Amino acid sequence: MTLQVCIMTPDRIFLNDQAEEIILPTNTGQMGVLSNHAPLITALDIGVTLIRSKTDWNPVALMGGFALVKDNQITILVNEADSATEIKSDEAESAFEVAKLKLEQAVDEKQRVEATFQFKRARARYQVVKQLAL
Repeated sequence: MTLQVCIMTPDRIFLNDQAEEIILPTNTGQMGVLSNHAPLITALDIGVTLIRSKTDWNPVALMGGFALVKDNQITILVNEADSATEIKSDEAESAFEVAKLKLEQAVDEKQRVEATFQFKRARARYQVVKQLAL
């Protein structure tokens, strides 16, 4: 049995497809979902979700949101989602390096919070591009 995965952003349905397995970036760590998973709602952190259809793993950068798992359907509501084909590798690497530097140079709490947010976004996009290259 397969899972029906639907990823929605405020402006579009990013993905509506079937999958064998999905790994979600939750606020408490990664969580895998297979068919017949117990129903749940979870908050999603900024990070990479991996979607397996048959034998291929497809990485997607998710920018925070929520996931509902129920009756072999996974509905994911996120602020933004990016696939590897939408991200330019050199830009992702450059943004990641800049974000890492800003995080290291943050001196007060406000700067640290903003730099952490930018770092997580840049890292997720960079990881998606690098996973596709593997």
